[in-house]
Amino acid sequence: MTHQRSENRPGEAVPEGLWNKCPQCGDMLYQPEMEQDLYVCRHCGHHRRLTARERTAITADEGSFIEHDAAMRSSDPLGFPGYAAKLEEDAAATGLHDAFVWGECRIEGRPVSIAVMDFSFRGGSMGAVVGEKFARAAEHAVERKVPFVVFACSGGARMQEGIVSLLQMAKTTTVVGRLKRERIPFVMVYTDPLTAGVFASFASVADIAIAEQKALVGFAGPRVIEKAFNIKLPPGSHTAEFQYEHGMVDSVVPRRQLRPLLGRILRLLSPAPKEDVQ
Repeated sequence: MTHQRSENRPGEAVPEGLWNKCPQCGDMLYQPEMEQDLYVCRHCGHHRRLTARERTAITADEGSFIEHDAAMRSSDPLGFPGYAAKLEEDAAATGLHDAFVWGECRIEGRPVSIAVMDFSFRGGSMGAVVGEKFARAAEHAVERKVPFVVFACSGGARMQEGIVSLLQMAKTTTVVGRLKRERIPFVMVYTDPLTAGVFASFASVADIAIAEQKALVGFAGPRVIEKAFNIKLPPGSHTAEFQYEHGMVDSVVPRRQLRPLLGRILRLLSPAPKEDVQ
């Protein structure tokens, strides 16, 4: 389906949000064309960060996604000053209660347990809610005997939850151990940016690790490393492509090719649903 660009008469206001500027090349992008291109700049290939809702919409088979634990929220375990207010601000801005959305869906006909992180909520940071939702999503995959697919983006552990947030690194990697014992396929997709505690825990122990093109991936950000050690890193040291060249990622793909690739992987790793077997 193609969209016709509307012509505005002299003096007529251009509808708000119809054009967006690419943050990388600076070209103006027409909103309906951006949606068709899955929010990838058609001029320079820049991949705009997606919300969890946008990600599930372009990944799951139409009408198949069912969300679980949508209302789960942090209890503010440390009573950190101002934290509760910031959570409310992010909830109002994103429509989410935390940085992790999980549920069940089908991807090219194959049933999966799916989880998506959202960087727009507290920078995708991992606190108790993220850890608990990850564990529940993984347990759901074990119970249903379906693959577990996770889209990860994060700035790391959530400082306002202190040691509670750090404990989620152990919690999530422990539940991954059960996935492996039960021989449940675990597929991880690295999206921009993926760093620190999330990268150092469950994101690094998947059976298959795929990255979106040009995503920033690494434990500590390049500016942090350069400042801490007074060194200059090689160009592109924190890109998905660099990680692929050094064996940390199995494949790097543009967004348009991601869903078809997941479909092929799922067909290889999981049996066809009983209703699809003739």
